[in-house]
Amino acid sequence: MKGETRIVYQDTNLGIEAYQFKGIMQKFPPHFHEYYVIGYIEKGKRHLICQGEAYTIHPGDLLLFNPYDIHSCEQIDGKTLDYRCLNISPTIMTKLIVEIQGNAQLPYFQHNVLFQSDIVDILRASHMAILQQEKEFRKEELFLNLIEKLIQTNADLPIQSNTVEISQEIEVIANYLEENYQRTINLEELRALTGWSKYHLLRTFTKQKGISPYSYLETIRINHAKKLLEEGIRPIEVSF
Repeated sequence: MKGETRIVYQDTNLGIEAYQFKGIMQKFPPHFHEYYVIGYIEKGKRHLICQGEAYTIHPGDLLLFNPYDIHSCEQIDGKTLDYRCLNISPTIMTKLIVEIQGNAQLPYFQHNVLFQSDIVDILRASHMAILQQEKEFRKEELFLNLIEKLIQTNADLPIQSNTVEISQEIEVIANYLEENYQRTINLEELRALTGWSKYHLLRTFTKQKGISPYSYLETIRINHAKKLLEEGIRPIEVSF
C-alpha cells in the first residue's frame, strides 16, 4: 500500500532477522511462525488475539510469540501501525540458551504481551544496532542482554543466581581491551581469553566492573581521543 515501509534485514553475525514496518494499515489474519518473534509497537493501536486471548496493544507494549503461537491483529483506531521485531529460529535460540543457561532446553514465553515493559528499551537498542549495522561486539552484547532479561522475567526456564565472585579473568579482559582499543574486537576474541561462555563473560564483567565490556572499550577510546585532542591533534586524525 502507498506510504508503507517494510524493511527486512538478515543479520548474518547473529543469525536473526530484523523487521521494521511503518505506516501499515493491513489486517493480519490468524497465522503462526516457526520461529520466535520479539517485537514492540512504536505507533498505532491494535486489537491482538493470540492463543485465544484478546489484547489491546499500544506503543511501548512488548509482544512475544513462541513458535506456532496462533495470532491475528487489526487496527482499531483507524491509524497506521509502526512496528519493529526480531525473528529468532529455534536453532539460534537453542544456542543462546546454551550460552545463558548451559543447557539446550528451548524457552516457552508465558505471556504474549508485556504491557509498557522496560525491556522495550533494550529491544529498541538491539534492533537499531542491527539495522544500523553497528559493530558485531555491540550488537551481540545488546542481543544477549535482551534474551537474558526475557528469560529472567517471562520464560519457563530456571533463573540463575545473580551472585558473581571476583575473578582475575576480568582483569585479563580489561587489560586486553586497554592494550587493543585501536583494533576491532569481538566477543569471541574475549571469550577465548577465559574459556567462558559469552554470556558468562558479559554477566561477570558487568557485575565486577559496573559497566559492560563494550562500554568499557568505548570509554577507553573516548579517553584516549580526549588526550589527543588536548595535544592539538586534528579531530579527523583522532577519529582514525
